[in-house]
Amino acid sequence: MKIETIILREIRMGLKSPFETSFGIMQDRRIVLVEVIADGVSGWGEVTATEGPFYNSETTDTAWHIISDFIAPAVIGKSLGTAAEFATLMNGIRGHEMAKAGVENALWDVESQQKRVSLSKLLGGVREEIVCGVSIGIRTDPTTLVKKVEEEVLRGYNRIKLKIKPGKDLAFVSAVRKSFPAIQLSVDANCAYQLEDALHLKKLDDFRLLMIEQPLQWDEINGHAQLQAQLESPICLDECITHARHAFTAITWRACRVINIKLGRVGGHTEARRVHDLCSGHEIPVWCGGMLESGIGRAHNVALSTLTGFTLPGDVSASQRYWDEDIIEPEVEVTERGTIHVPQTPGLGYKVRSRLIDQLAVRTHRWHAAMAVQA
Repeated sequence: MKIETIILREIRMGLKSPFETSFGIMQDRRIVLVEVIADGVSGWGEVTATEGPFYNSETTDTAWHIISDFIAPAVIGKSLGTAAEFATLMNGIRGHEMAKAGVENALWDVESQQKRVSLSKLLGGVREEIVCGVSIGIRTDPTTLVKKVEEEVLRGYNRIKLKIKPGKDLAFVSAVRKSFPAIQLSVDANCAYQLEDALHLKKLDDFRLLMIEQPLQWDEINGHAQLQAQLESPICLDECITHARHAFTAITWRACRVINIKLGRVGGHTEARRVHDLCSGHEIPVWCGGMLESGIGRAHNVALSTLTGFTLPGDVSASQRYWDEDIIEPEVEVTERGTIHVPQTPGLGYKVRSRLIDQLAVRTHRWHAAMAVQA
């Protein structure tokens, strides 16, 4: 496939309600979308970086810069046999996985359309339906949290994940577990604790958790290994894992028993499959994490979640949970059983609402094989 055109757009979308984690509150989202046209076929990807360098070192603006000044100029006009070859072209650019993923995933969309197969099938997926969980942001008090959990349980979600931080952890988790003794329940700390908090975190063992996600610092694999040895609850690593080499280190050091795979965090579908295959070979379950994506990023997550190793419910929830209006149609919907039907048509399986995207766009940059144009 010859990369003829790359179009970068920043759109603004407002979440239906604020989403709080240990590193802040998100409400209005600045989302970078990547459209790649190769051999006349248009494919779409999404950069999942947030507005500030809090989840990782990338931001909306750094991703725009890296794609504009390095990635797009390096690949425009190039011919690739497969989307997976894009990763090799990026070997000289260190880090910036979310920026890379936005472009690479668009190429996977193109390739799946050219080969007339669904993206999930091109990736090697086997499921026609995926099981969904939901992530709930930090609430002001346990009673409010329990009420929100009840709403999501009634919607059919198969796993509830609670965001926690010091001061908003034990009492909140206890209230939810008491009200819902049978649900699959996990917590996510987003790096809010230190190894010195091990005795405090061990109290979470009382709540029969599916996992404790990323309790320590974003680059602390050794510390997680020490913590996991003291806990009965499985640790799940998120921010620590940016490629398969990190995953191998975490597994061999016994730093976790579960790994969360986020497409943006690991650089796109090619590396996501490497992490998946490594974990499967070591019998480590994986699941697909979310980054408050629009429908384009959500569609890529649906496809990824069909791989055999994704045995735990992921954070791939319904569009309407976050947006009044999504940029794909049909929107991602969750069944009463807490599942999502996987599209079987070529490409993403959802129609991108280009006109709506253009209305939401606040800046656009285009590259053509012959020249770059600033709009």
